[in-house]
Amino acid sequence: MDQPSVLIISDDVELSRAVTGRWQSERTVPAFTLMSSDICLGFDPDTFHLAIAGGLRPQALSVVLEAMDAAGKRVLFVSENARVVQTVRDRWPGMAVVRQQENWLDTLVLVAGEILHRVGAEAEARRFEQANALLERQALLGRYMLEMRHTLNNTLTSVLGNSELLLLEPGSLSSGARSQIETIRNMSLRMHEILQRFSSLEKELTVVDRQAEKESGARSHAAAASL
Repeated sequence: MDQPSVLIISDDVELSRAVTGRWQSERTVPAFTLMSSDICLGFDPDTFHLAIAGGLRPQALSVVLEAMDAAGKRVLFVSENARVVQTVRDRWPGMAVVRQQENWLDTLVLVAGEILHRVGAEAEARRFEQANALLERQALLGRYMLEMRHTLNNTLTSVLGNSELLLLEPGSLSSGARSQIETIRNMSLRMHEILQRFSSLEKELTVVDRQAEKESGARSHAAAASL
């Protein structure tokens, strides 16, 4: 996550100014989007990492929080009303809540920073999982190709041998048929070269793996000797 983005939903302009102003003193300042409860329902959930909701009109509170919860977004709710705070905790237990008491802005920035850090870590974990899944698919395909190369080589040897035999019989083929068989022979040779490259790669990777094992063993031995 290069730069975190925060959506502030509030009908209180001063609250939005206080939050954004306090954040300016931090090392990492997110990109802010400010919306009132009247227009926030058209939000795009992919455009922000965290929503901070506070200073909402009473009739808009449930609508806004339900929309955020349904979208699966992380929400940090702010209120000075103890009863409202408890209601939010009971109804949406997954939401973080900060009550507007002494030093509440410091608490809000601290909690929001932790949430953004967790969101970034989860996104990174998902990227690693996707990359790992791709590598596993590619490894499976590679193993299949290595396992099948002998069968393919045998098939190609048969195709190549028969095409060579046909080409050794002068006058038995028309010029068009001869040209087609020459193409079959040439393509078979090309496919044979590719399969040979698979075998070479397997040998090269085996050498690399053995070298890595030796180096790892040497490091372990050196570390044990230094104790």
